[in-house]
Amino acid sequence: MPEPVIIAPSILAADFGRLAEDVRAVDKAGADWIHIDIMDGRFVPNISFGPLIVEAVRRATARPLNVHLMIVEPERYLADFVKAGADHLLIQAEPASTIHLHRVLSRIHDMGKKAGVVLDPATPVEMIEYVLPLCDIVLVMTVNPGFGGQKFLPDMLPKIRKLRALCEGRSLNPVIEADGGQDCANARETIAAGANAIVAGSAIFGKADYAAAIRAIREGCLI
Repeated sequence: MPEPVIIAPSILAADFGRLAEDVRAVDKAGADWIHIDIMDGRFVPNISFGPLIVEAVRRATARPLNVHLMIVEPERYLADFVKAGADHLLIQAEPASTIHLHRVLSRIHDMGKKAGVVLDPATPVEMIEYVLPLCDIVLVMTVNPGFGGQKFLPDMLPKIRKLRALCEGRSLNPVIEADGGQDCANARETIAAGANAIVAGSAIFGKADYAAAIRAIREGCLI
């Protein structure tokens, strides 16, 4: 029997004027994780949230907070996000973010949190081969990072398959998460390629019934 698909609604698509209510609503609707995109306007051309928003989301839910640091020098801010309540800290693999990826992932573990690495669309799987044993989660971006509401890039499916094969060949079993343009149709393809966690923004927060939206993605992945 296949493992259940993890669904992580992205608050980037939530109503910021009622953020706590939206987080509580997706929690009640069946979300497994809450995904939070941290953008600094340097690594990506947008600015989003900081530790205070993570802290506010933490007060609204007991679900794991899946925090993606799309920032330069994430090592400077790990303690702040841990204190705010992050459960998972996901770091970009690219040297434009950090030049000491192995060290940063190790520090996240030392802080008692789950560590993840993120691959942008142009970043090859080979870049993370030597840090895979440190990764509880590998996030494959299926759009270019920085903005919500973008169109899914199907060329990322072979990358997910390659990543899954690499992990299995080394007897490793991180959660493989996909983020970007995910909806009922392409989430099925993404899971079939080897992912087991889906980040969805507008496909959930853009619907009137969050529970039905989460159920549709989850059930669609099993067809």
